[in-house]
Amino acid sequence: MEPLTAAAIRGSFVNLSKTQAKALNLPAGLEQTDWDTLDYLGWRDPKAPARAYLVLWRDGKPLGLALRAPSTSGSRGSALCNLCWSAHKPSDVVLFVAPRAGSAGRDGNTVGTYICADLACSLYVRGLRPLELPQGESLVEPAERARRLTDRLGTFVDRVLA
Repeated sequence: MEPLTAAAIRGSFVNLSKTQAKALNLPAGLEQTDWDTLDYLGWRDPKAPARAYLVLWRDGKPLGLALRAPSTSGSRGSALCNLCWSAHKPSDVVLFVAPRAGSAGRDGNTVGTYICADLACSLYVRGLRPLELPQGESLVEPAERARRLTDRLGTFVDRVLA
């Protein structure tokens, strides 16, 4: 992923007002981010944990999505992230909901998908962050898993933009 500045991040959001984007809390340690290990920049707001943000490069420019998460999870067993297809304990996968872009989002329309609660999918597919559960897709090369992650993230973004 290409590096992002704070200004580029704030200006990238398609489902936030400019005022909301200006007020959001940027990820801690942004200056030390290892951009080569990321397919997208994702973080949870430490002051409001139900808020999360994703920023990715699309068509040569940054595109940001604001997300919301429920405060609790009541599942048992295991859960699968819809982006990286990593299996986790249920509390480690969250249904993130994004307001649609434009007037549809202002009218309250949303789309959602299950994503790793820590938004570290890029690290999981590259084997840079350990997983607690056995993985079915672990035999696939990390580069291919990263490509599949990017494709699935693109599908989610398309739904937000639709």
